[in-house]
Amino acid sequence: MAKSSAARKPATKSAGATKPAVTAQQSAIALDRIIHERLRLCIVSALAANDRLTFNDLKRLLQTTDGNLSVHARKLEDAQYISCDKSFDGRVPRTEYRLTAAGRRALEKYVAHMESIIKAVRE
Repeated sequence: MAKSSAARKPATKSAGATKPAVTAQQSAIALDRIIHERLRLCIVSALAANDRLTFNDLKRLLQTTDGNLSVHARKLEDAQYISCDKSFDGRVPRTEYRLTAAGRRALEKYVAHMESIIKAVRE
């Protein structure tokens, strides 16, 4: 016995139906995943408040390990949210990070997005 083709098709909206409002959950899914991770958000926020910070300054400030900071900083560099300048202070390597214009825009967009989610949840 063959099934009706109507049973296999999802119900369609009527012509007068309005599009449902985006829920806070759907909005949260659309967050910038590069910045949303806790340590990366901390890095970007710290650099937004400072012109530049060294690797050791960030490590101390964020209380993290060399490896953890390095991996997350690289992810932000790859997204062009931060820039990295390597030099030597005598014989000691010095790595400095700063927030790029794209990184500042991404952070501002992220904060605005989070504010809209919070507002939606409170309504």
